[in-house]
Order: sequence, then C-alpha cells, then structure tokens
Amino acid sequence: MYQVIGTAQSRAFRVLWMLEELQQPFDHVALAPHAEGLTSFNPAGKVPVLVVDGTPITDSTAILTYLADRHGALSHAPGTLDRARQDSLTQFILDEFDAALWLAARHSFILPEEMRLAAIKNTLRWEFERSQRTMVHRMAEDGFLMGERLTVPDIILTHCLTWALTARFPIVEHRLTDYLDRMRVRPAYQRAAAR
Repeated sequence: MYQVIGTAQSRAFRVLWMLEELQQPFDHVALAPHAEGLTSFNPAGKVPVLVVDGTPITDSTAILTYLADRHGALSHAPGTLDRARQDSLTQFILDEFDAALWLAARHSFILPEEMRLAAIKNTLRWEFERSQRTMVHRMAEDGFLMGERLTVPDIILTHCLTWALTARFPIVEHRLTDYLDRMRVRPAYQRAAAR
C-alpha cells in the first residue's frame, strides 16, 4: 500500500487525486511542510512524499510520472511521440503556471517579511495571463488536454488553476474555465478534495 505524506491543501493533492483515479489503496498522513518527522522522509521538509515499500519519492511530478508508468494509466507509453508531447506539456505547465504561483506564494507568506517583494505579483499575474493564451492553443479542442484521455498534465494544470483562484490570479481564458469546471466534478477529484 502507498503512503502519501502532505496536506490536501498542498501539491500532495495531485498525488491523492491520481491515486483516486487509479483506484489504488493508500494511507494518507496529512503533514504540513516542515512538520516534525517529515525530514526523515524528505530532508528539505517539503511535501508531497510518496512512500513505496519503505522508499520515499519526492516531488509531485516525479510521483505522478512514477505512478502513471507503474500502473500503465493516465500517461502515454515512454519512448513514444505522444509521451514526448505529454512531457512537453507537463514542463510548460510547471514552468509557466506552477512556477508563477509558487513565486507569488513565496513573496506573500513564505519568505521572511523583509525579503518579500509585493510588486512582483503584478508581473507574475501578467505572465500567468499570457501563459493561458498559449495554453489554449496547445490543448485539444474538447475533453482533456491531450484529447480523449486524462493524463498527468491534466492533474497538474487542474491543481494549478484551482491554486490560481485561491491566490487571486484570474483565469482569463473561457476554455480554461470550462476545462477546470469539467475536471473538478470528476468523482476521483471530489474524493481527493474531501480529504
């Protein structure tokens, strides 16, 4: 059985949702970043951590990729052109969406107050909106990002768009709003969110 360490309000949500989609049993330990005992699994004190047979795996994208490959689901096969397109889309989301939101969070409440630059958030919102315009050109016309099947980048993008709403980063592209609505009503998403 898998063990997921991290609160559902963190990137651990991505892992919880994926395991729900895969219908895999797991134990959830809702530790916050830097909580006591967490550094024995991740010396950086970050979540999520997935423990598999006593071995911790860190970084949400690495965990999602591992689970997708291990279970042969929610991913295209390694070494295929579809997988290369999938990985490219994943990297775009991490670089353009996740990174902007993480930097805004750092300058909002993570860094010591004297190190925060409040004005940077305006630049990050502008970049976030620009990235949305690029994303709608990369996504399939309907269904999921890559077409008819849910894949790893869908989980990451949905998490980022949900995070954006919480962080008051507007979603300006109608197609992304519709996409987010479709993703968030999925039963597996709802089960993960209920944690």
